[in-house]
Amino acid sequence: MRTPEGRNVHVALTYQGVAARCLRRLKDEGETLLARPLGSALAAVLGPAVSHGALVVPVPTSRRAFRRRGFRVPDLLVRRAGASTTRALRWTRAAHDQRSLGAMERRDNVRAAMRAVADGRGAAVVVVDDVVTTGATLDEAARALEEVGYEVIALVALAATPTNAVSG
Repeated sequence: MRTPEGRNVHVALTYQGVAARCLRRLKDEGETLLARPLGSALAAVLGPAVSHGALVVPVPTSRRAFRRRGFRVPDLLVRRAGASTTRALRWTRAAHDQRSLGAMERRDNVRAAMRAVADGRGAAVVVVDDVVTTGATLDEAARALEEVGYEVIALVALAATPTNAVSG
């Protein structure tokens, strides 16, 4: 799939059926044991995307979601995929829940809502999210990282909604 900015996203699963149910149980019910098989699926697309020395940067979790769950879903999935994370991004303002928003509204909702926490100085990064719908959040993450000198070499997601699930 491609983001609104035309960036390719490498996706492991389609967000439907068993994959969607497992992700919802992980995110909404705290069933963290499901992170192991989901992380294995993520590893299939994350491994080839990570070149030697590239940092793996998860999309940040909102403070509210972290307080509710007690864990950061993208970070947990990356660790279960066998990689370590670099938390180089943070939200600068709260974005509205994206689930009910259309593509243009999603892009506007997250525009300028993230900031990189350190100067990248040319470091290569792979940005990872759990579920991608339009790709607007991944575009915003890439923008924030590139603004301070990181080189975004790949965007990866565990799952994509059915209309966007073509893996790249």
